[in-house]
Amino acid sequence: MIKKLFICLCVMFLCIPLKSVHAEELKLAPNASSSILIEASTKQVLNATQETEKLFPASTTKIMTMILLFEAINKGTLKWDDVLTCSAYAASMGGSQVYLEEGERMSVSDLFKAISIASGNDACVMVGERIAGSNEGFVKMMNEKAKELKLKNTHFMNPTGLHDDNHYTCAFDLAMMASYLIEIGGERLFQTTSLYDSYIRENTEKKFWLVNTNKLLKSYEGADGLKTGYTKEAGYCIVSTAKRNGLRLIAVVMKESDPKVRNQEVSQLLDYGFSLYENIILFKKGDIVEKVKIENAREKYVEAVCKEDVVYVKDKSSKDKVTYEMNYTNIVPPLKKGETIGHVLLMRNDTNIASFDIVAHKDIAALTLPEKMYQYLQLFI
Repeated sequence: MIKKLFICLCVMFLCIPLKSVHAEELKLAPNASSSILIEASTKQVLNATQETEKLFPASTTKIMTMILLFEAINKGTLKWDDVLTCSAYAASMGGSQVYLEEGERMSVSDLFKAISIASGNDACVMVGERIAGSNEGFVKMMNEKAKELKLKNTHFMNPTGLHDDNHYTCAFDLAMMASYLIEIGGERLFQTTSLYDSYIRENTEKKFWLVNTNKLLKSYEGADGLKTGYTKEAGYCIVSTAKRNGLRLIAVVMKESDPKVRNQEVSQLLDYGFSLYENIILFKKGDIVEKVKIENAREKYVEAVCKEDVVYVKDKSSKDKVTYEMNYTNIVPPLKKGETIGHVLLMRNDTNIASFDIVAHKDIAALTLPEKMYQYLQLFI
């Protein structure tokens, strides 16, 4: 009887769903209201907790401000050496600031330092007014860009992050913003965000020392950005990025109660990513993937070239294989050098995990009508 009871208990125990220890371990920022870890280029989510919860972002808002700044630079409507004039409204900003005065003139390069290093609210408004013509116009641009980036839990009321009940975002959206900023900002972005300290008004009597609010720059290997934030309502937030062995990660924690805990927990997220994942480069930018037969052209083949590195994130412990498929969408001549002709589709277990543009290696001219007729004649002969 005892033996039968023991067997029954064993069967019952096996039928009870066990709580995964590993799943508990994956909650890497337990004190944060929300957190996420992604790989920067593919945006692959590696760890997340409550990542879509709407929260107040404080100065991590300035990631969107910097996005619009870099877009203006890349479009040529703004230059780093342009000198802007501070309005009365910009000078009136509270919170973190670099104490710009009404009528003061400062270069865009120095204003970007003030925004990204010292989180200057006055510098944000000054840049926004120049880009959009007014602070209200700039906020409208911020929300339009949020829609363009398909951010579903974000709404801005200002470019600074000063508290407003209708000003919110989430960890997932912040990670997507950061990924896009890194994409368009490149090395120029990191030249500034990686600085622990710097100066503005350097050659004047009002030389001003900037100290970065991101302390991970000194304490975490590979850290080179991106933005911290704090208000009473938002708590302590950070969007951090670091790069090791070719792998760039973005980690976000929101609404922490203490800056030291915030830094510790975002570091734990990054540690997790670097210890368990690696970047695999399938093809490098400029590599010829294959030659594709092309008709009605003066060339028999067009060489399909990678527009950028074709990479994916691999779990070091996983045995899953990633393969690729070619999808050509435009191989009708004429083609211009660098014109997109298709995509490399990365596949894991028959699921498409990433897509990368493939471009023509050189100009491909179309056959003229006499050339086509001559080609058809040759076939008959």
